[in-house]
Amino acid sequence: MTKMLENEQKKIQAAPETKRWFADLSKTGWQWTALFGMAFIWGSSFILMKKGLMAYTYTQVAAFRLFFSFVFLLPLVFKNFKKLKLSNLKALMVVGFIGAAIPSFLFTKSQTQINSSLAGMLNSLVPLWTLIIGLIFYKNKTKGRNILGVFLGLMGALGLMFKGQSGLFDEINHYALFVVVATICYGISANEIKRYLSDMGGLAITSLTFMMIGPPAGIYLLFSDFSKAAASGIHWQSLGYIATLALFSSALALIVFNSLIKYTTALFAASVTYIIPIFAIGWGMLDGEIISPFQLLWITVIFLGVYLVNKK
Repeated sequence: MTKMLENEQKKIQAAPETKRWFADLSKTGWQWTALFGMAFIWGSSFILMKKGLMAYTYTQVAAFRLFFSFVFLLPLVFKNFKKLKLSNLKALMVVGFIGAAIPSFLFTKSQTQINSSLAGMLNSLVPLWTLIIGLIFYKNKTKGRNILGVFLGLMGALGLMFKGQSGLFDEINHYALFVVVATICYGISANEIKRYLSDMGGLAITSLTFMMIGPPAGIYLLFSDFSKAAASGIHWQSLGYIATLALFSSALALIVFNSLIKYTTALFAASVTYIIPIFAIGWGMLDGEIISPFQLLWITVIFLGVYLVNKK
């Protein structure tokens, strides 16, 4: 009973923050609206990265994304700075560097050789790694069907990572491994938030983590060579895509996700991974990317695995 009262008190404390900037996420309608909104934003992020890479290197795209996000969130940084304490510093650094900075570079690196649709499909591995990491390192409990779900999900990922158009395991696409490592990072971050930052609001978590990773990204950009980007003739257009990516995918969507998880459950918020590949595949097809039937088969296997992982 005491634990239930504590949980309710946390929800009440977090409610004013979210109602002011977005909507009343205690309402079911807004919860579903937020879920599909996040799926659309994150599903579009892969094509935005692809467009940014037309003029800039993968490290420049990632650094711009992090720095722009920091700039967009700067007013919230000043507002929430007092919530930064020695007790939550380590967890915020883990969420910032492992949960945001490293994946930004891994995703852009991968998309120098794989298409945005495939990156979106592999992104659905996040719940699987969240379960595995929580089980091994955070001592979370699990059941047999969850383990079966992990096995199916990893099999589906393995199928997607191979280049063979026949659906057989012909030759592995090593660049797809960068996406897999990025989803592992997301799994670590999700467990860290759930275990150590559950008393902080989504605005505070997101703004404080980008306060740590944004300035180093800006310093890197100061010493970066933009001669190749300038010669491309489309550097301003690509920069616009990156700015859109930073504002919506890195800043807004993360705030919504971190806030939504306080009003629903981790299970409900994680279900966004079912919808993200749909938008990613749609944008990829509009951009002329070819989706093979076997890729759709393997993403279905991953969906089944994620369903078993989340099934209570």
